Amino acid sequence: MAAPVDLELKKAFTELQAKVIDTQQKVKLADIQIEQLSKTKKHAHLTDTEVMMLVDETRMYEGVGRMFILQSKGVIHNQLLEKQRIAEEKIKELELAGSFVERFFLRFCIPMEEDKLLETKISGEIT
Repeated sequence: MAAPVDLELKKAFTELQAKVIDTQQKVKLADIQIEQLSKTKKHAHLTDTEVMMLVDETRMYEGVGRMFILQSKGVIHNQLLEKQRIAEEKIKELELAGSFVERFFLRFCIPMEEDKLLETKISGEIT
C-alpha cells in the first residue's frame, strides 16, 4: 500500500516544485523588465538635461524610421518627459505585480500545497 501513497506524494511534490519555478521565473522577468525601463528612463532624463542646455534656436531633429523630422526644442522636451513618465508608470506596475505574486505565492500557495502533502502522507500512514 505504500507505493500508491509514495506516487501521490511524489506527484504533489513535483507540482509544488513546478509552481515554485514558475513563480520565480515570473519574478525574474519582472525584475529584468524593471531594469530595462529604468535604463530607458535614465537615458531620457539625461537626454532631456542636455537638450535643455541648448539655445532655443538650435535645430533639433526627431528620428522617425529612416528619416529625421525637424522639431522645436519644446516638442522634443515634452516627448522626453512623456517617455520618462510612461517608464515610471510601467515600473510601478511591474513592482506592484511582482510583489503581489511573491506575497500571494508565499502566503497562500505554498502553505496550501504543504498541507496537501501532509494530508496525503498522513492518510497513507493510517491506511
